[in-house]
Amino acid sequence: MDERPSGKLKQIEEQFVEKIADNMHTYGVSPTVGRVLGIIYMNRRPMTLDELSEETGMSKTRMSQVVREMVDLNIAEKVFEKGVRKDLYNVEQDYYQTFVSLFTSNWQKTIQKNKMFEKKMSAELQTFRENEPLNEEMEQKINVLLKETKEWLDYYQWLARLVEFFDSGEIFKHVPKP
Repeated sequence: MDERPSGKLKQIEEQFVEKIADNMHTYGVSPTVGRVLGIIYMNRRPMTLDELSEETGMSKTRMSQVVREMVDLNIAEKVFEKGVRKDLYNVEQDYYQTFVSLFTSNWQKTIQKNKMFEKKMSAELQTFRENEPLNEEMEQKINVLLKETKEWLDYYQWLARLVEFFDSGEIFKHVPKP
């Protein structure tokens, strides 16, 4: 253990980074993404892929993939700084906004996938109903499945409204930040 004040401070910062990585895992984000988010956050300034690669020990190619994933999750963005030729990446410094971005981006993908699934299943069931000879039991099963897909769609439409509630910031009117 480094006993110099700067060494101790560096160790404490590394503990913060590890805790951020651990927390990101709770949101369904890989610890690698969490660690990179923590590193940029603790540096309190935009960083290049080279700097991030050096800090993490990962290749620049892998770092590029991680940063791209972070941008897709809306928890990092490419920023411009006059006089700097390399791409710089920064993260949101507001924990609340980071949570909202993670929550909404993950749910938006899930909602979209499930809406497509519901449409596909409904179409298949309708086609099956129209083109196959059905007995009463089969007709009842199709009706139950069609009802289930409708309920499924209703649920994902509700989730879409919930995501919008978070995304718009309306959540903070009902559950204010301290």
